[in-house]
Amino acid sequence: MQLRKFGIKFVNIDHIFISHLHGDHFFGLIGLLSSMHLNGRLEPLHIYAPYGLQEIITIQLKHSQSFLNFDVIFRETQAEKLEVLLENDNFTFSSFPLNHSIACTGFLLQEKAKKRRLNRKILPDKMLLQEIALLKKGEDVLFENGTIKYSNAEYTLDPLKNYSYAYCSDTVYDESLMQYIAGVDYLYHEATFLHEMLSRAETTFHTTCLQAGAMAKLANVGTLLIGHFSARYKELNPLLEEAKTVFENTILAYEGLVIEC
Repeated sequence: MQLRKFGIKFVNIDHIFISHLHGDHFFGLIGLLSSMHLNGRLEPLHIYAPYGLQEIITIQLKHSQSFLNFDVIFRETQAEKLEVLLENDNFTFSSFPLNHSIACTGFLLQEKAKKRRLNRKILPDKMLLQEIALLKKGEDVLFENGTIKYSNAEYTLDPLKNYSYAYCSDTVYDESLMQYIAGVDYLYHEATFLHEMLSRAETTFHTTCLQAGAMAKLANVGTLLIGHFSARYKELNPLLEEAKTVFENTILAYEGLVIEC
């Protein structure tokens, strides 16, 4: 329902990452798989999740006599160490351990260094495609005698910034996370309670808004996004203000939020 609400097509989803097996983080998955099936999906779907999810989904499909038109490829995540789950030419996507009441992982997305950009304002019309490819790789284009025909420094611009994003779903305040999230541009960190409920947060292995702000400050991140608020809070501004007392650049992570980098 949320995917449809925000105009995200099911067909564009090839990888799904589940942090842990508390119901609010995976109960909707079987419905999503069924919807993908009914919409005619044929391409494989990769699901990364803790041990147990494959059994859960298999049993649900078995006893409902449901047969998907596409393959579901499960990869079991490890809740004890940093692990690269997915890597391509553009980014690396890793999981790392969180400190929750059951096995739980955070996720870290790190963009790889981008190529230099062509300065199209001065690019000659007669430039060949292979010459453009050399410039984008950061090389000069040479004549056969070895002299420079097109200087990379002249015809290209610096690469755009590569960004990093860390996602800490459910966890008690734990400074050992610094080794995974330090210096990221964007940090999503759960902030289930106001700090007046610290005891409740610790008992349930969750974090307060004040602690989320402290984590962002200690990790020297660019922007903090807080979410996973307890249903007891009908007004969210007090949670935002509490986090901002420690880390000013904090945003409420509401559904449908889009951040322009």
